[in-house]
Order: sequence, then C-alpha cells, then structure tokens
Amino acid sequence: MTGGVVSLQRTGTRTMDLNRVKKFYQPTCLAAVPKWQEGFAWLAGGTWLFSEPQPSVRALIDLDTLGWPALEVLPEGLVIASTCKIAELEAFRAPSEWKAASLIPECCRALLASFKIWNTASVGGNICLALPAGAMISLTAALEGVATIWTLEGGSRKVPIVDFVTGNQRNVLALSELLRSIFLPADALRKRYAFRRFSLTSMGRSSVFVIGTLCPITGALRITVTASTVRPIVLEFDYYPDSTELAIALDENVRFNLYFDDPHGTAEHRRHLTSYYAQEIRIELQETD
Repeated sequence: MTGGVVSLQRTGTRTMDLNRVKKFYQPTCLAAVPKWQEGFAWLAGGTWLFSEPQPSVRALIDLDTLGWPALEVLPEGLVIASTCKIAELEAFRAPSEWKAASLIPECCRALLASFKIWNTASVGGNICLALPAGAMISLTAALEGVATIWTLEGGSRKVPIVDFVTGNQRNVLALSELLRSIFLPADALRKRYAFRRFSLTSMGRSSVFVIGTLCPITGALRITVTASTVRPIVLEFDYYPDSTELAIALDENVRFNLYFDDPHGTAEHRRHLTSYYAQEIRIELQETD
C-alpha cells in the first residue's frame, strides 16, 4: 500500500483512490475476521464502494476470500451467496420446472450497469445498498427470498427480503452484521410470473418494477412492488382478485408517502404506473391460468 492507494489482486489488478483506507483484510474464514472497529467496511464487489469518496472507511474486509459457492441448487430451492456476481447469476441455468427462474436474467438486465460491471458487482451488495431501483431486490422479493444474516460472534438470523430493506438506502443490518446468502424457495420458483418495468430510457434506472407470481396449485396471486416505492411491498391474495379488489389493496397498502420521488419519476407518476401495471399483470396471469 502506497500513498493511500490500495491494489487488490483477484482475477486482475484494481486500483481505488480511497486515501483514508489503511488496512485490507482477506480472511479465509469468519473466525479470521478482526474485531469490528469504527471505520471498517465489508467488501464484496465494490462497484459502489469504489465509485465515490468514503471518508469514514479506514479498513476493508474482503468477502471473496471466504470462498462461498456462488450458487447452490437444493431440492428446497436456490441459495445465492451474497458474494455471487451478477454475471454468475445471469448465467445460471435452472431446472426446467423452475419457471419463475426466467425472471433472473430479466432482473439482471434491469440493472443500470454494463456487462463489465456484472463481472464485479455482487448480488448481496445490490441488496444491501437498498436503493429503490435495486434489481436484485426486485428479483429476490418477488421470489419470496429469505436473507441469512451472520454476526461476527457466530450467530445468525433469517429475514425475508421484503423486510430486509426498510427504506431508501436503509436495511436491517446492525453494525458489523453480514448478509451471508439469499434463499429462494422451490415453491416460488415453480410459479408462473409476469412483470412490467418502466425507466426513462431502455437501459436506464428502473422507476417502476412490478412483478406478479401465480401459484399453479392454489391459484394464489402475489404482487410485488419495487422501484416505485422506497421499500419492497407485497400484496398476497389467496384467491384471484378482480380489478376493484386489486385497486383497493394497492391504495390501502401502498400509501402515497411510500412512493419514491426523484429525477427518474415523480411520486404521482410512479403511483399511476404501479396501479396500471399491476392490473395488466392480473389480467395476463388470469389468461394463462
């Protein structure tokens, strides 16, 4: 390390200008992680961390050296490591009965990022950053994802992704806690789905992302609202609602103050499109039932 510039050796050399970083740890197990101190930060892909000044960061802990498998296919579902790169997830070929797995490449392409970023950016980083437009939040919330959170003391807890993100750039992680993985249950992956997404440009940041899934056995409908709101919101119906019932549920559960307002869209615009897209999804899934 010279002059505050840290070079990271993984598949190649990357240089970042975080001139307050003095230490860089590459643990091979959780027990090797040093006692958490003020100024420590987890490093997964680093595409956001390296993109702007981080004046409070004094040390980085590299998660890649922990060697977690990116993806694990189990009879119960899919385990996605937080360190899994977007490119690895996009390349995943799911079992044929996992119909909803086709959402994976759709959501990967919804990222405001080039294919070059895909090779570095991590699934966990996108979720932990907790931006409303986080495409991995849209994916994992819609497919009933459950996050496993680790503590440095060896404890763990599970939190549904819809509860993991609590607001714009806010999540449930306490100081030093770590997102270990996201589990997508096979039952959710077997569902039929439909989605609608809006952005100001074809490859731009999502302003609205609505995903519907339909259980082929029970006929239960699930509508997941992301990007237009500051946190994911899910509407679950154990029956197939008509247009009025869906509209009422949206009004009651997605309050106006939950809609995001920024240069990519006003709250009013996002509210209108969310309602419009949800109704389109309801019709599309009903027709394929």
